[in-house]
Amino acid sequence: MLLTNGFWVVVADGEKALVLENVGDVKRAELRLVRREEANLEIPGADTFPPGRVYESASGIKVSAHEQTDYARLAGERFAVELVAMLAAAAKAGRFERLVLAAPPQVLGALRAAMSPDLRACVVAELPKTLTNHPVTKIAALVSAEIDTL
Repeated sequence: MLLTNGFWVVVADGEKALVLENVGDVKRAELRLVRREEANLEIPGADTFPPGRVYESASGIKVSAHEQTDYARLAGERFAVELVAMLAAAAKAGRFERLVLAAPPQVLGALRAAMSPDLRACVVAELPKTLTNHPVTKIAALVSAEIDTL
């Protein structure tokens, strides 16, 4: 498979995403930034919520505490849902037909879970890699190399 002109490449992690479009050709991918998204990881008062407690029903004595809620994970999952909604709207508007996703495995799973079948049909490749801190030219080379082996 070749990274042809018009392909969209989404490079994401749990906190940010780069939406890139290939404006080059199959011989030389050239990615252009379409959009940059950042997650809002703030959950007001989250650090002040104590873990819940489980009580023994007969005596009312505290038995144990619930595991502390992972608010960062929840914010990352919410970010994945918002990113997929933006991608679905762009696909519906005809901005792209084919999509490559590059993200850590856990983020890929969250993106996949939030996708409709129509958007899922646009995905031609998934790369389980963290590329968000690379320059766009390096991302283009890495994605092209991966795509060419598929």
